Amino acid sequence: MSKFVNSVYKNQALIYKVFLYILTTAIIVYLFPKGSKFKYEYSKGQPWQYENLYAPFDFAILKSNQEIEAEKEDIRSKHTPYYEYNENIPKQVVNSLDAEIDAVFSDSIINRDGVRLVKFTRKTLDDLYTDGLLQEIEPFEDSRIVYLMKGNEAEEIVYGSIIKQEGLRSYINKKIDIAGLQKYENELTELFFDIVQPNVSLNEELTQQDLQSKLNAISYTRGIVNQGSRIIARGEVIDGNRLGILNSLKSEYESKVWSTSSYYVVVFGYVLLVSLSLLMLTLFIKKYRPEIFDNNTKVTFIFFNILFCVLLTVGVMKFNVKYVYVVPLCILPLTLKAFFDARLGLFTHVILVLILGFIVPNSYEYMFLQIIGGIVTILTVSELYKRANLFISVGQITGVYLFAYFAFTIIQEGDLQEINYETLLIFLIAGFATLFVQPLIYAYEKLFGLVSDMSLLELSDTNSKLLKELSNKAPGTFHHSLNVANLAEAAANEIGANSMLVRVGALYHDVGKMSNPTFFTENQTTSVNPHDELEPKESAQIIINHVIHGIEIAKKHNLPDRLIDFIRTHHGTSVVYYFYKKEQARLKDTNQDVNIKDFTYPGPEPFSKETAILMMSDSVEAASKSLKEPTANLIDNFVEKIIDKQMDEGQFLNADITFKEIQIIKKVLKRKLKNIYHLRIEYPE
Repeated sequence: MSKFVNSVYKNQALIYKVFLYILTTAIIVYLFPKGSKFKYEYSKGQPWQYENLYAPFDFAILKSNQEIEAEKEDIRSKHTPYYEYNENIPKQVVNSLDAEIDAVFSDSIINRDGVRLVKFTRKTLDDLYTDGLLQEIEPFEDSRIVYLMKGNEAEEIVYGSIIKQEGLRSYINKKIDIAGLQKYENELTELFFDIVQPNVSLNEELTQQDLQSKLNAISYTRGIVNQGSRIIARGEVIDGNRLGILNSLKSEYESKVWSTSSYYVVVFGYVLLVSLSLLMLTLFIKKYRPEIFDNNTKVTFIFFNILFCVLLTVGVMKFNVKYVYVVPLCILPLTLKAFFDARLGLFTHVILVLILGFIVPNSYEYMFLQIIGGIVTILTVSELYKRANLFISVGQITGVYLFAYFAFTIIQEGDLQEINYETLLIFLIAGFATLFVQPLIYAYEKLFGLVSDMSLLELSDTNSKLLKELSNKAPGTFHHSLNVANLAEAAANEIGANSMLVRVGALYHDVGKMSNPTFFTENQTTSVNPHDELEPKESAQIIINHVIHGIEIAKKHNLPDRLIDFIRTHHGTSVVYYFYKKEQARLKDTNQDVNIKDFTYPGPEPFSKETAILMMSDSVEAASKSLKEPTANLIDNFVEKIIDKQMDEGQFLNADITFKEIQIIKKVLKRKLKNIYHLRIEYPE
């Protein structure tokens, strides 16, 4: 049992990675839709590249969205509305007629033409209310057929036969002219406007119910393809009709109700594909980024980002699949490049796009656009901490998306007028959403304890608390660190290393000297040297311990591990040569051997280009103070001697740096030192 526990303890990092791998695969497969995937990829206007396709089962041909919308619009335009006829209002109007006539006409008129006026008024009201009086004006043509409901019966009438409120005056005047009662025109007009009330109104509820029932009765299919029928032959162009049949087959195939066994087979297939994709990513990290693979936090961070992007994409697809491009997938390579490097960012982005290609529609188009977008992201974003660079890169990414979408539209539709401007807007939104990468990186730094170039920019501020303390306690060391930072940054720029990282590492690499500043010559302002009172071995330990003290101070001030690595490695496993030789001279006459380990830094040796650059720059800058009368040849030989000695000691074996890059660094250091120690003319006193 104890052996098993010990084995688990020794391999806990590997066990965690296996668990993380399985968990990520399970979550992604759980998020995926479980329908079967149609195995053919095709586009409108392209030839069919596969073998002859025959219908595997009977299926209906689905109408396109445009066809369905056209049918709906046709039903709406031709739909017959329902109007309600109120029979009580005409009766009320007739009942009030006698009283209103007495009020409008004088007694003399009534005595003379009263009977004639009453007959005319009743006849006009009968004609007026035959089909009724409508107050609301609908945008219908007079020839439009409508239903007029009188009680429980509905009859079809012409819309123009219903008198409109706004046409009432002209209707009355026409009747007056026909009856020859023009001399009573004013009184009759006043009478009708006083007593007439609209009695026809639109029955909106019944109209909408009837319209909805007709819309619901629309057939979404147009014909059936029988099993065994040939759908398309190899080489035939996928035109409108064939495209509709293929889309119908694809929809039927993916929405087919699978049995329990078939469901588990589909899930198993997804598990194989997703696990294989994640395995490729894991093997890439293990082979080419072992320092990341050994760090469980960093591996978790990478897998978390993949899960986050998959979750976001699936969520958008469930809301509306046409918005799938609104997800800014280019945030992934941007984020990984900020924390790690461009190569890992691009590889991870490609793996993510391959995973999402299983579930998105038009997978080839989607994968092409996203991979191109990821490549442009990696190529254009050089310094993420510079806001201008980010905005320019986002503009370029969005431009590439739009350019590729135009190309696909031209190929598939053959007409620029078919461009969907809503899709263009989606690409623009996705581009602007990419700007969210900066606050996201800040959140990741706090959540996972990682460091990006934006944090390095903050740490490079010489007014920060720790650097301010260094300048006060050890001003000579602070000045030395600034010089080393300038040398290292210039060298890093020449060979394509992370110049911001190596500069900040140089600023903090000697913070451990604050513990005993006067034991380091750059901080000694008098001729008194405290090492004169110590044994060489004791002096060497004080010098060596500045590395350990630096690590402690850095951790106390919560500096990221990437900077602490510079403190650990800037002397590698070199020897404090001055005190070593001094100890040899002291023990020369005693026949005692000097233990070189007492004068050797504990290491480790530099394990990256940046830490190797710092070691070279630090050694050259510190030793250059010993040059009495520097000349160009003296500086050249001096730099060659120091760096060649470090190479002979094997300090750069683990640094992933080439001989060519070391030669370039030598040239940069020589040039910079010559600029520092350039000769000046003597000014007259």
